[in-house]
Amino acid sequence: MNYTLKIWRQKSAKERGEMVSYQVSDISAEISFFEMLDILNQQLIAEGGDPVAFDHDCREGICGTCSLYINGRPHGPVRGVTTCQLHMRSFSDGEVIHIEPWRSKAFPVVRDLVVDRSALDLIIQAGGYVSVNSGGIPDANTIPVPKHHADTAFDAAACIGCGACVAACPNAAAMLFVSAKVSHLSLLPQGRAEAVKRVQKMVARMDELGFGNCSNTYACEVECPKLISVTNIARMNREFLSAKLFSEKEKIVRDSI
Repeated sequence: MNYTLKIWRQKSAKERGEMVSYQVSDISAEISFFEMLDILNQQLIAEGGDPVAFDHDCREGICGTCSLYINGRPHGPVRGVTTCQLHMRSFSDGEVIHIEPWRSKAFPVVRDLVVDRSALDLIIQAGGYVSVNSGGIPDANTIPVPKHHADTAFDAAACIGCGACVAACPNAAAMLFVSAKVSHLSLLPQGRAEAVKRVQKMVARMDELGFGNCSNTYACEVECPKLISVTNIARMNREFLSAKLFSEKEKIVRDSI
């Protein structure tokens, strides 16, 4: 199979980028999208050119680093997969494929298709963890958790932090990512002790980093490779409102003493 690739090339964050066309031929329909880019890079190196920089690590749909915008969609045309799990059989022979980095002010381009996604790490550092002393590791069945809560928390914890939700959102909102992290901890007893502080800190950090607000287009859920549900956003909003009310009540009590 033969393809025309129109790829965003940008030498650094300070330089202007542009779309550059490349031709790749005799590509097997069964190889992955990244393997196709590997073939292109081997071709460019053999010709004395600069290979295309793109982010990847595990290539197993787990690490979340494969942040490519393919033909106007994060991770490409197939729902529920990361770029590294996308295969060339998803494209027609002779098709023109546009490949760009994530589109978000919070994810500045480092080089070519590589973006700086450390803003998501900063949100996690703000409160996406459990820090209370829980002692030794208890047996799994000694802390009763309702099955519905356990299943919902597990589904939310499946988020790999790739940033597809941000890239898909017209407002570049990180609400799906943040809500997934807030949800999976708030639904479990180990996370409830810090729930009030966690949601306020994470939402505040998200706003500071320049992410937009949710306007309920649901594009994030559609493009999420792990199919994280937007119901997590509603849960986070409830958690946030409850936390603000609790904090105000606590302040009133503290001031009255």
